[in-house]
Amino acid sequence: QVQLVESGGGLVQAGGSLSLSCAASGRIFSVDTMGWYRQAPGEQRELVASISSSGITNYGDSAKGRFTISRDNAKNTVVLQMNSLKPEDTAVYYCKGRVRRQDSVFMLDYWGQGTQVTVSS
Repeated sequence: QVQLVESGGGLVQAGGSLSLSCAASGRIFSVDTMGWYRQAPGEQRELVASISSSGITNYGDSAKGRFTISRDNAKNTVVLQMNSLKPEDTAVYYCKGRVRRQDSVFMLDYWGQGTQVTVSS
């Protein structure tokens, strides 16, 4: 009933840019914090960036100074703009949203299916 769908992944050269989008849809009452996480082969999933409904942002160390997260509350969409990409940014990127469904008073975390980002040297 609630889905998060990512788009924008792909192959890019080192130093290039890429923009990832994630849209939450379904019977949604409200969406709180949304964020992007990534997981490289053999590594644990780590925070890339998050943004609250009021616009407060939080960035992982790897993203500071290079990535920017933004959102459109009306469309329940979050965007991650990635610049100056490095080969070590290669990973599967996952979108997460804290969502209150229309039939609930509670908020739950939902995850997207993930999108592959590959940065070539």
